[in-house]
This record gives sequence, C-alpha cells and structure tokens, in this order.
Amino acid sequence: MGFNCGIVGLPNVGKSTLFNALTETAAAEAANYPFCTIEPNTGRVAVPDPRLDELARLASSASIIPTQLEFVDIAGLVRGASKGEGLGNQFLANIREVDAIAHVLRCFEDTDITHVDGSVDPLRDADTVETELMLADIDSLERRMTALVKKTRGGDAEAKRDLALMEKLLPQLADGVPVRKAGGLTQDEEKRMPQLQLLTSKPVLYVCNVAETEAASGNAHSGAVAAHADSEGAAHVVVSAAIEAEITQLDGDDKAMFLEELGLEEAGLARLIRAGYGLLDLLTFFTAGPKEARAWTVAAGATAPEAAGVIHTDFQRGFIRAETISFDDYVACGGESGARDAGKLRIEGADYKVSDGDVFHFRFNV
Repeated sequence: MGFNCGIVGLPNVGKSTLFNALTETAAAEAANYPFCTIEPNTGRVAVPDPRLDELARLASSASIIPTQLEFVDIAGLVRGASKGEGLGNQFLANIREVDAIAHVLRCFEDTDITHVDGSVDPLRDADTVETELMLADIDSLERRMTALVKKTRGGDAEAKRDLALMEKLLPQLADGVPVRKAGGLTQDEEKRMPQLQLLTSKPVLYVCNVAETEAASGNAHSGAVAAHADSEGAAHVVVSAAIEAEITQLDGDDKAMFLEELGLEEAGLARLIRAGYGLLDLLTFFTAGPKEARAWTVAAGATAPEAAGVIHTDFQRGFIRAETISFDDYVACGGESGARDAGKLRIEGADYKVSDGDVFHFRFNV
C-alpha cells in the first residue's frame, strides 16, 4: 500500500532543497532559477517513531524496520499554469497523482534569491497556487460534464450521480472554494469524490521555509501562514530547508549539538514527515519479535484483515484472528510474554478496526 505526498510551490521557495534533505540525496537539482526540476523526483523516507525502538528493545529484535512515506518533488508552478504556462499542464498532472500536498511557502528574505513576484508574501503565494489548482479543476469538470450530459440522456444512472455531484462542486470552485472545503454533499457523494481526482480535493500541509536564525521561533510570515492554516483546518510546520540540508551532512553527536545550538529539539524534517503522515490520515501498527521489530501503515478505519494484507495478501485471504496488544500494555508488561500473562493480549476478529500503536500477531490459514 503506497502513500505519497507531493511537494509543491512557486519557483525558488526551497522545494528541491527540502526534498534533497528529506531523501538525503542530490537527486533533485536545487538551483536559483525556475523549472530546475523538469521531472518529478520521488523518494521514500522513514517515518520517525520512537515507539519502534522501544518495541525492538523489549522484543530483543535483531533489526528495526520503520514504516515509510513517499515524497514527490514537483516543479514550481506559476500564474497561468492551469492554461499551460511554465510547463504547467505536465506539473498539474503530476500533482493529480499524489495523495496529499505539502505546499512549501517562502517565509525568508534573501536578496540573492529572486522571487517570481519580486517580494516575499507567503499568503499571496499560497493563493496563487490554490487559484491555479482551482482553475484546473473547473476546466476538468466543465469538460467532463459535457460528456456526462449525453450519457444521462441515455438513462445512465451512474452518470446522473456524477453529474449531480459536479453540479454542486463547480459553482463553489467558481466562488473560490476548493473541493476539500465544499459543502452540501451527501455521504454517498463524499465517498465518490476520490474518483473525480480533483486537485483541490487533496489535503494540504503548509510548510513554512524560514531562515536559519528563525528555525526555532518562526517569524511574522510563518505566523501569518499558521493563522491561515488554522482558519481552514489545515496543518502547518516551520522548517529551514538550509538547516535541514546541513543536518544531513552531520553524524549523530554533531547533529545533536548543532540542533541544540539552534534551540531545536529535533530536525524539522521529522516534524514534516510526521505531519505528512498525519495529513494522509494514516495509522501505524507494529509486529515485533526476535528477528525484527517493524512498523506498518494502514489508512484510518482499516480492519484487522486489511492490516494483515499489508504484510502479505495470504494473511488477509486466510485471516483467522489477530492477537493484539496495545503499545502501552506491551511496554507496561515488559513485552509480549508479560502482556499475555497479565491478560492484556486480546483476540480480535475480522471486524476489528485497527488502533494506532497496536502490536499484532496474525493467525491465518490458506
């Protein structure tokens, strides 16, 4: 099961620098000119989770395997992207393929790095990108609705449902309301929404890229973004792409000292990865034993058989039961044996909904 987060924003806001730091590679060329990223770059990163280390210690695991999240570095958008400006059509198509959007906003002043609009204003930049995505969605809906009208005349029931949904979304988009905030939808329409693959239906995480000296406290620009994010129920994080790039070159002790000097408890990327993970409404469950302690990812609301299927399709096909211990009980009882003796190991069936932190041992028969 793959989950990915697209890194978007205007040119020269630090997207590629951030991506390089995320993946600890130079796969994406960071340069002071637009469109240095001609093709989307993809990298998978480990999701920081201290619970995994604790499980590995208690289970005396030989190896530790964290869960991962995929990030896609998408080239900078400009005004007119929805009409094909600046290679816009290609990049909008790339955004359509991701599950969520990490929108990098420039929140630092630097006369050596040009801004496409000549000044730093992250809220204006956010509005520019959002507008282009909404215009692209309007164009997409208008084209599809024309075809659907013909199908409805032939009595196509599914086409009628899709057309009714689009007729609700189109005027709201025209009024500047992104699809993810659209109102007046039925439960069935909410379920059908992902099938439309609309750009503004995707959840958004605002990433405030600040100067090195402001990584711990942020600044007025990042404060404005935080207020904007809160007003629309979105998430936000403050990072310094320049600092994150430096951190990737340091060893453990040097890295800790560097962060301490900057007044940071952890690297900004750790917060960014966790925020991206949360943005996708994902849960982590664990398996732990002498061979390995491993974290796995499922969408919130997944059942025990679906979680088993993440490990292997045979586990889901032949699912019998899930022997389950909560992370807190696993730790409090000193591991699986202690949890079993204390009566904290539960037997869950096929209708059990996974909780974050569950430690599973699946029983199956195929």
